[in-house]
Order: sequence, then C-alpha cells, then structure tokens
Amino acid sequence: MPMLIRTALFVPGNRPERIDKAFHTEADVIIVDLEDAVPPSEKERSRSVVREKVVKYRDRMILVRVNALGSPFIKGDLEEAILEGVKGIMLPKVERADDIHVMNTLLLDVEKKRSLPEGSIRLFPLIESAAAVQHVYDIVSAKTKPERIYTVAFGAADYTLDMGIEMSMEGAELFYARSRIPIACRAAGIAPPIDTPFMIDLRNTEALVADARRAKELGFQGKLVIHPQQIEPCNRIFSPTPEEIAKAERIIQAFEEAEAAGTAAIQLEGKFIDYPVVQRSRDLLTIAAAISRKGGD
Repeated sequence: MPMLIRTALFVPGNRPERIDKAFHTEADVIIVDLEDAVPPSEKERSRSVVREKVVKYRDRMILVRVNALGSPFIKGDLEEAILEGVKGIMLPKVERADDIHVMNTLLLDVEKKRSLPEGSIRLFPLIESAAAVQHVYDIVSAKTKPERIYTVAFGAADYTLDMGIEMSMEGAELFYARSRIPIACRAAGIAPPIDTPFMIDLRNTEALVADARRAKELGFQGKLVIHPQQIEPCNRIFSPTPEEIAKAERIIQAFEEAEAAGTAAIQLEGKFIDYPVVQRSRDLLTIAAAISRKGGD
C-alpha cells in the first residue's frame, strides 16, 4: 500500500521528550534521527530511547535515520534500534547502487534475528552529494531480493557543502538535482521522492511555501521538515485541494461513461482527456483518500 508522506519530521534520537512531542504533531512520518542530530557521545545511549519510543508509537509511521555505511555506529544502530514497528530506514550518504546491496544484506540479517518478514523494513536512501545525484538512477533502480527501496529523499545541506555552493532562498542552485531525482524515481518505477528540508529561515513561512511548491512542481511527493511549524504549510501544499478532488471525480466519471460507449479520448470543460489524464486523477484521489483515512484515525 502506498505510504502518505507529505511531511516527514526529523527528531533527535537522544531527546525522548521531543520524540513524544513529535508524535503529537500532524506530520505523516516521524524520522527518529541517530545521525547528524546526535553527538557521538550520545549515539549508543540513544538506541535504547529509540527502542522505547518505537514500542510506544508502533501504530504510527516511524523511520529511523541510522548512521552511514562505513560508520562505526551503523552495526549497533541496526542491531539495537531496529525492531517491529520501524517501517523503514533512512540511510545517509548513499552514493552508489552497491550501497543498496550492502544495506539489503544487513537488513536481511536484522529481519531474521527479529523474526520479521523479509523486506518489511523499507529503505529510504538520502541523496546528498554530487556523486549521489550523478548515480541516482543506478541507486533507485538497484534490484534486491526482497525489494527494498521505497523512495529516496534529497538532502540539500550536504549536497551544497559537497558542491562548495551556498543555499539561497530561491533555490536556483538546487534545480538540477531536484529535477534529476524525481525523474530517476519515476523511470525506476518507485514512489516519488521526498524533498530537502527548508533551512534558510525557519520563521519565513512564505518562503517555505514557495520552496514546497517548487518541489511539488518538479515531482516530489512531500518534504522533510525540521520544525513542527513547517508541518501545516507543507501538508497543505502537498494535499489535493477540494477543487482538484472535485475535478478529478468529474474527469473519471466522464471518461468512464465515454469509455463504456467506445471512446477513449474526450473533451471536458475545454480540455483534452485521455488515459494518462485519468490515471493522474485516480492517483490524486488515492492521495485524498489516504489523507481522509489519516484524519479519521
């Protein structure tokens, strides 16, 4: 079943009180972070915090950002912090398809030790370097048994650091990477990616909304967020409007009636409607239904 990921909120794994607060927000996904948000001296202790919170909130959509492959912490992160209730792993610093195969082997071992179904822990690689952007299609199309990648996320902070450039309010420097990543995901047949957090000015909601709209226009399904105040604007941007839902329903109804009469292309309200337009309308209604179910939880 497709996951609803309009917003994915990062929360430090060594701050149990902030994790509790995160699960009382309207974020679709909570990412408990064992990497950048946790200092080295706290990383091992944080794993027990993660285990406790996963048990407590196992009915929610929980991802854990582990430390990178090659890190001295990755093995302990997987062995101690991954258990039933964790829906997926966000893996930082992914740069090549080989990283996916290595991670799949590690996750198979974890699933076996925890008596979890193979493939139940999905993988969310972070694309956050020049090498990752260059190899993004190879990464997202890496074939593993079981299927492991759900989608990827873009990390602009490390990407711009790697490139030696500055992030701007307008985001022109991110356009190439932001264009390649959704195209690669679509070509590989996986879910649309998740966009980078907006970090320029956490108080500037107008700039956040503009940034989220740019990401949506390029094919991202949602956005990583780093503060609860960013959740509502991003949920709103990545949700179908009532007008869009009503239009999608009209398109599907009119097309199905025409199809039953032997026509596969019609005009509706002055616009050409064919199978791709209808599929887009159905996808939109699927998102709307997922949002409606979440609201009823």
